[in-house]
Amino acid sequence: MTLEVELQRRVEAGMEAMLGIRFLASEYPTGPWHRGRIDTLGLDENGAPVVVEYTKTVDSGGLSQASSYLSWLCSARHEFEALVRKRPGSGAVEEIDWRNARAVCIAGDSSRHDRVAVYDNRRRIDLVRYRVFDGGLLNLMLVESSPASAGPGPAQQRNRGATGAGDRLRAVPNVVPDGLRDLYGELDEALNAWGEVEVARLRHYIAYRRMVNRASVLFRPSYGIILVHLSLDPDTVVLEEGFSRDMRGIGHLASAFRLRWCPDLGRERESAF
Repeated sequence: MTLEVELQRRVEAGMEAMLGIRFLASEYPTGPWHRGRIDTLGLDENGAPVVVEYTKTVDSGGLSQASSYLSWLCSARHEFEALVRKRPGSGAVEEIDWRNARAVCIAGDSSRHDRVAVYDNRRRIDLVRYRVFDGGLLNLMLVESSPASAGPGPAQQRNRGATGAGDRLRAVPNVVPDGLRDLYGELDEALNAWGEVEVARLRHYIAYRRMVNRASVLFRPSYGIILVHLSLDPDTVVLEEGFSRDMRGIGHLASAFRLRWCPDLGRERESAF
């Protein structure tokens, strides 16, 4: 990138597809005390307020800026809620998840000190590296993410290949109904077969995510089923009545495809998933 603002404009133009964040404002002033301008304000697919900061080269000061702006954000809730009301389709103000406000720092690279320091932050901060390839292709890669989360107990965890299904199940206590724990264990194995993912316990569901949510898991214990919302193009999937459903236009969790995970599916349908 020749200019930092060029990186900012390109990310803002496609940030919902690349980061799962809906754009709210650019260069937003933080007032006389903070004396700053937040590069980008947004609302992510889980309803969490997001601060996005950009650095053209190696991240220098972006982490401290993001921490400062997160502090401002949580003290200026009414301002942020007013922005959400002004943007049609941004979601209901009542659904904003202030417990999980977070920041995204996009830079040419991140120093080792920043990658270590991000873990001491009490709120979630994602360090993202950008690359520009031939033809102007912009690539974003998640380098590090702080494990900060709301609620009691270990709420989120990154699977780096050594963690078993039993450990991941223990990471989301009191969320998985007793009657669905074995079934969820099978589903968890299938979702983690994609490779390294982060499992995050949120207010209404469990998210399996990398840069954005890849799957959102909801429980329906009274029906003995688990609903899984996937970020897939339904046109690439053969929909089965009573098993999978096209969710485009319905707007639930920004997912495009939903399927049911229940005890009587059989091996054929499980492998098809």
